[in-house]
Amino acid sequence: MNNTQYKMIINGELVSSSSSFEVVNPDNEQVIAHVPQIEAKQVDDVLTAANQAFAVWSKVSLAEREKLMLAYADLLEQHKDEIVDILISESGKPLDNAEYDFGMLVTCLRYFIEEAKRVEQPVIVDPDGRFHHYIQRQPIGVAVGFLAWNFPLLNFGYKLAPVLASGCTSIIKPSQVTPLATLRCAELALEVGFPAGVINVITSNDYDVTNPLLTSDIPALFTMIGSTNSGIKAMQTACTSVKHFSVELGGNAPVIVYDDAEVTKAAHNIIDLKYGNSGQVCVSPNRCFVHESVYEEFIAQAKAHAQGLVLGAGRGEGRQMGPVINEKERARILSLVDDAVTKGATLTLGGKIPADKTKGYYMEPTILSDVKLDMSVASQEIFGPVLPIIPFTDEDDIIALANDCEYGLSAYVYTTNLKRGMQAANELQAGSVCVNEVHYAVHLPHGGLKQSGVGKDCSRYSLEEYLTNKRVSILVND
Repeated sequence: MNNTQYKMIINGELVSSSSSFEVVNPDNEQVIAHVPQIEAKQVDDVLTAANQAFAVWSKVSLAEREKLMLAYADLLEQHKDEIVDILISESGKPLDNAEYDFGMLVTCLRYFIEEAKRVEQPVIVDPDGRFHHYIQRQPIGVAVGFLAWNFPLLNFGYKLAPVLASGCTSIIKPSQVTPLATLRCAELALEVGFPAGVINVITSNDYDVTNPLLTSDIPALFTMIGSTNSGIKAMQTACTSVKHFSVELGGNAPVIVYDDAEVTKAAHNIIDLKYGNSGQVCVSPNRCFVHESVYEEFIAQAKAHAQGLVLGAGRGEGRQMGPVINEKERARILSLVDDAVTKGATLTLGGKIPADKTKGYYMEPTILSDVKLDMSVASQEIFGPVLPIIPFTDEDDIIALANDCEYGLSAYVYTTNLKRGMQAANELQAGSVCVNEVHYAVHLPHGGLKQSGVGKDCSRYSLEEYLTNKRVSILVND
């Protein structure tokens, strides 16, 4: 696969460009492919293609869209091993994580076309009995999607599936860091028979070139998964015309482990989530508040469970954790650890580059205890394999401490007291609250409050963002 040349998909064709950029394997630091740097003329072409395709695809029946989407899901599964290998090579994921990432793409395709059959178009009662009023749901138009690098295919599924099911058309830009598996999946879509221009996937590492995707008045929806800073900048750029926005941005998820929690279960649950995808997950636990009465027990259980992790990518043995995405991110994460230790945190586990990994952007699973809330590691999104643990007492207003954050994406609570769990869920400012077990699924809405974004991925609430609410009134009784 070394130095493979990939192509973009524009208007039903495989397209290259005059320049390209490298994609690097974070497991071994080798250049594995080159992808096109889209040119200004091609940006114009893809906007025109998506706009023209919308006139066609929006009129295709739901039954016909279903045939194509299900055929696409089946074709992807036939190429699963190939796609998963590409994904591992560009992301450094262990096999189980890569298979989950791939699986969510096909799950989304099948889920959203089923959900499209259940879209309601309600009738509104007319007080005078003169009109028949109803709400018509129609696709809103061209959707531009910018994706994050941490779950390339899951993110692709989150955006492409509701686009296709609703009758919209898409221009999707995967992250420049992990575009390969997405490009291969888009290439396979050409074999299925979607009308040209319905699925467009382009690549770029130059926002000046791709900004017309935002400033054009062709897109009706801009959607993205990424950092809060990136989201704010993109939305500012896009406000040259009226558009819809659906953006899932940063997180700094609190965990509250109360004194009556099942400590071992809580510790294992949080460790598994924290080090999944090397901590590079928007819903990853970032601020772990543990009651003083179970604090030492929780730390011991968490440390023991984290010590069972094996560093490696791909098809290795054991509970694997892969590298972080690049050297810049690793250096940033290590600096957060060093800063916390300098300011008094205890390095309970890890905190270094592993001595036996001379290649790849690996970092040891890290646990920091005695963390204070004014430390950068507690106030910034870590996006890496570091778990800060913060003690609290009965005198602390723990909900207020958990909410004292600009983000509001996810939160986690562990308690055996039903009333306490429900009260915490009611008062925590987060788009998702999981009590006693981490749980995410395609039928459950995913999105944040505060600076974590607007709109939803997954569930019927996501599909609704790609549809109009058109009121129709017909005079029936003059």
